[in-house]
Amino acid sequence: MSVLNSFSLKGKVAVVTGAAGLYGKQIARALAEAGAKTYAASRNIENLKTLADEFKKDNLDIAYGYLDQGDEVSVLNLKDEIIQKEGKVDILVNNAVLRTMKDWNDDASKFEKSMQVNATGVFMITRAFGDIMAKAGSGSIINIGSIQGMIGPDATLYEGLNFHSFVPDYFFHKGGIINFTRFVASYYGPRNVRCNCVSPGGFQTEQHPEIFVKRYSDRTFLGRMAQADDIKGIIVFLASDASQYITGANIPVDGGYTAK
Repeated sequence: MSVLNSFSLKGKVAVVTGAAGLYGKQIARALAEAGAKTYAASRNIENLKTLADEFKKDNLDIAYGYLDQGDEVSVLNLKDEIIQKEGKVDILVNNAVLRTMKDWNDDASKFEKSMQVNATGVFMITRAFGDIMAKAGSGSIINIGSIQGMIGPDATLYEGLNFHSFVPDYFFHKGGIINFTRFVASYYGPRNVRCNCVSPGGFQTEQHPEIFVKRYSDRTFLGRMAQADDIKGIIVFLASDASQYITGANIPVDGGYTAK
């Protein structure tokens, strides 16, 4: 196989959770553009319908299904639905995240809800689809972390602004998913199922004040925040045979933020 062909996902079936989000759209599009039959999963079916319509205009093969990641019945229903239609799953991207907390002083019930979806839920869906891949003897699981799972919050980025990053549940889960990646890589490795983590940096949106964008950009080597296509390449690489000897890794995609 030529090196370029090793990046192709033709004939593969991929599942992306949280596919209607900022990074989720990039991830789903990247997999579909590389040739995978891509299933977008989320609680928001209307957003998924809109996403599917956009992709189909570009002749991309995408389907969608309902997923409440905090509910194991929903997880198993999605798995059964896809297996019934496709007979296999080759790629799982754990991208969904529920942002329940806004502040350190929020009621503890919000942390508990976050645990149900972002910790227990990630475990449940990884086990459900990972076991399918293990039976087949191949597969790639990609966890979407964050640089906020690698470093602490920088209060200076938010001085004088009406938002901040002191949300304890998010830092807890994004740190935990990095080591969960290593566990899954070890558990499924003997059955040729790989598991890696991608930790993106901040994604620039129209809502970001100019001063925040400048402060953040100055913290990176590349002098900018993440844009609309920045995560696509690493996703296709980790999903494809081009990365067949890579597992248990955490790869920052952050313009050098965590290396500076």
